[in-house]
Amino acid sequence: MTFTKNEKLILLSASFLALMAAGVGFVFRAMVPAVWGAEFGISDGQVGVLLGAGLWPIAIMMILFSLVVDKVGYKRSILTASFFQILSVVLTYFVNSYDGMWWACFFAGVGHGIVEAVINPLCISVFRDEKTKAMNILHASWPAGIVFGGTIFLLFFMGDSTVPLTWLKSKPAWLFMLIPTTAYAIMFLICKKFPVDERVENNIPISEMFREFGGLGAALAITFIGYEFFSQLNLFNGGFGGSYTRLIISLGVGVSTGFLFGFIIKSKGKLMFFFICLLMIPLATAEIATDGWIQNLMKPTMGEYAGWALVFSAFIMMTLRFFAGIPLKYMGPLGLLLISSIFSIIGLFALSYASGIVILVAFIIYAVGQTFYWPSVLGFVAERFPKGGALTLNTVSAIGLLTVGIFGFPFLGAVQDHYNAKGIMEVNLELVQKIKIENRLFENKPIIDDANLFGIPYTSIKTNAFLKQPELTIREISSINNILPQTGRKTLRIAACLPIIMALGFSFMILWFKKEGGYKPIILSKEK
Repeated sequence: MTFTKNEKLILLSASFLALMAAGVGFVFRAMVPAVWGAEFGISDGQVGVLLGAGLWPIAIMMILFSLVVDKVGYKRSILTASFFQILSVVLTYFVNSYDGMWWACFFAGVGHGIVEAVINPLCISVFRDEKTKAMNILHASWPAGIVFGGTIFLLFFMGDSTVPLTWLKSKPAWLFMLIPTTAYAIMFLICKKFPVDERVENNIPISEMFREFGGLGAALAITFIGYEFFSQLNLFNGGFGGSYTRLIISLGVGVSTGFLFGFIIKSKGKLMFFFICLLMIPLATAEIATDGWIQNLMKPTMGEYAGWALVFSAFIMMTLRFFAGIPLKYMGPLGLLLISSIFSIIGLFALSYASGIVILVAFIIYAVGQTFYWPSVLGFVAERFPKGGALTLNTVSAIGLLTVGIFGFPFLGAVQDHYNAKGIMEVNLELVQKIKIENRLFENKPIIDDANLFGIPYTSIKTNAFLKQPELTIREISSINNILPQTGRKTLRIAACLPIIMALGFSFMILWFKKEGGYKPIILSKEK
């Protein structure tokens, strides 16, 4: 099926606005957690549940809709997504309870997941000769949503830092999300011509799509979906700290189900697809989970304007993704991913040591590094595994989203806790031991706790509670306050290991393809 330049532009623009709307909702939710806690009288843990409700449905809906989008059709699917996004905005504006807000966040995640399940294969089908370039331009919409939403929120709802932000004051911000949401729904509604997936057009049966995905792909996806499912139901919290037990059980379910799936379809799947899915674990953490630590480092430099760091980073990402076609002419998706990893390594290490205005330079290097990760991986999967259709394309993205919550945030949080505790112990080890023996509590929780992540033990100290202990001298409090900002830098040095792993992985892939005669996209029409 051929499309005119104008038809391609309309479909790309509508898809761009769809993901941009999701980005606007994401940045709004990122701005208001403290307000939710005050408004609904809920704990930090419950606020985290609300934020999670807007994230985990994305990955699950991406995978599930990949199985039906070719049958349901792009138009009906995307209009379903717009319904859930609009419903989320309406609920967010009118509800006044924790339960109501949970549903608002959940519907936002459902809508976002369907959007990505549709627009990724849609744009790949339209721009078959420039898949990675198209994915980078399309996914410039995510940072565009952050720039649009973040600018509106910071200018109109957080402009006066002396006036505390309230839920009532921030509510109107959500109405701005209706602008891109309504626009893309209208654009898709009036569109009469939609592409057919490359797999479907070339009469590749769904059984072949499953074989491309294979037992290995199923094992990974089911493992991470199972872990998230058990987490939501609060199951398997015993054993080595819960996370370890839950991971082992999820892995057992995933491997056994993946083996059964592979046996039924008679395919283990493509090993390179399995490998790129594994690389999504450090990639997603490097792109998403490190942002929180980096923004904290920007506070001494930018002061009350530190909130603009996220907008600044997103603006760099948005701009560069529009021009991804230039480097892709010379190096292809794997070369671009390798260069991005190198920039991330330099940026993270520079941020962990830099001070003053130099932090801004390091921040720009880091932002450039993370720019091309996600869309270039999608482009690579689309180019090398077209028989997998929407399933392989959306699953690799869904695995990244799932694992950043399962591994990424907890991993960096545990590293931060470890360095915080180590720094405090250097100041007053005796008091740490005394508080632990006495099992002192703060807000009904231990001030010092023996925590662990996936079976690896570490000490967690609630720093704010520790600093309020009467035994501490003014000098010790000052020493701790001087030490704590440095722990974020140490965390970033550990985080730099992630792009190092990625650089090694992408280097291996480049060498493998070189050995096989060079990297070439697979075009189904030429295989027939």
